[in-house]
Amino acid sequence: MPSIFSYQSAEVDWCEGNFERSTIIAEYYNTISNVSFFVLSPALLYLNRQYRQQHALPLYFVSGLLFCVGIFSMYFHMTLSYMGQLLDELSILWTLAVAYAFWYPRVYFPRCIKSRKHFFWLSGVTTVISTLMSFIKPAFNAYVLNCIAFHLLYLTWCELKKCNDKRVHWTAAAMVVCWVLAISSWISDKWFCGLWQAINFPYFHSFWHVLIAMSLLYCCPMVIYFDVNYEMPSFKPKLGYWPNDSWPVGVPYIALEESHKQC
Repeated sequence: MPSIFSYQSAEVDWCEGNFERSTIIAEYYNTISNVSFFVLSPALLYLNRQYRQQHALPLYFVSGLLFCVGIFSMYFHMTLSYMGQLLDELSILWTLAVAYAFWYPRVYFPRCIKSRKHFFWLSGVTTVISTLMSFIKPAFNAYVLNCIAFHLLYLTWCELKKCNDKRVHWTAAAMVVCWVLAISSWISDKWFCGLWQAINFPYFHSFWHVLIAMSLLYCCPMVIYFDVNYEMPSFKPKLGYWPNDSWPVGVPYIALEESHKQC
């Protein structure tokens, strides 16, 4: 049996041809497109620095794990190794778990959970069990992880019903558009590979990396906005856009104002 670190020992292989542009990088464009995560992580930390100063741990953890997602995804697509596949999938699982543990609103806690500390334990145990189960059929993990997005969309919809801030609604719409384009690219690469290879354009998985990073760039500030509303009553969150707050499009971030007011 090949080593779990061996090139092309993974259970999955994406549509892009292997070793066509490099002798050491199996999927060239799928590998370099992960640079988007290396931009995403410091951007979240820098732009949301007011929130980071007040509530540093969640943002540092999530940003650091997103950086790890980029590293492990790059390693996976560079080698197509079994270990790379597991690291890629498990880094996403743990990033989601940490984000849920820190930012999941208390109003949606199960009735048996009485505090954030208890929810941390529930999230941790669930994640450890999911991690162990991931070794049973790693190729199935990606479908499960993508399904978690539907729960996130449901939570977003629930929060938007309680919020009248037009910028939050715009940011949510941009997040959903990016996610729809991202998941469409993922499915296209996975299910219609023969078509894209026939027209010599098998690069949709690299689009997935860029588009899902863009979706997270909109998603994280919106989650922070709701977290400030729930957990930081002395502040009012204000959604701004970089580089120019008056532009209709831009990179969203959260600024904090004194004298909290419900959304």
